[in-house]
Amino acid sequence: MNLDELKYPVGKFIKPESITKEIIDSAISEIENFPSLVKTEIQNLSEQDLHLRYRPEGWTITQVVHHCADSHINSYMRFKLALTENVPTIKPYEESLWAELPDNQLSSLISLQLLEALHARWVYLLKTLSEEDLNKEFIHPEQSKRISLKENILIYSWHCQHHLAHIRQAKKLRFE
Repeated sequence: MNLDELKYPVGKFIKPESITKEIIDSAISEIENFPSLVKTEIQNLSEQDLHLRYRPEGWTITQVVHHCADSHINSYMRFKLALTENVPTIKPYEESLWAELPDNQLSSLISLQLLEALHARWVYLLKTLSEEDLNKEFIHPEQSKRISLKENILIYSWHCQHHLAHIRQAKKLRFE
């Protein structure tokens, strides 16, 4: 496997030309199922296994789980901002630096519990969005572009698949 295949085991996100209700519903389902899929993948791992990496110099399984909690909290807040403000500019964050903070030394089960609660609220919110809501946008300053909520649902469905694949890859390839 080359480095790009290791970094992007499900490929990079590609926005569909048309975002239908069926595509959105499927993406919401992916987001809804993510915490239970992560739980299945990590619940019986040893502490040593949780420190396996999905690629050389990549994050450990524990760091991936903590990253997902951090990232999904930020995404949830971005949805709320876009729903309550007129095209807000969101605040980016340094995910690689967040991954090095001391709270990433905690058990990955802490972040799994956070993901379970967060996704319950997030999915409830996503399932209530009207077509008008789905078209609301925020500005991502790093990309200098407007992102609609319906596109962001797809981005985070991909994000769930992407990091679930990282966990599975770490278990299979066993980089230390």
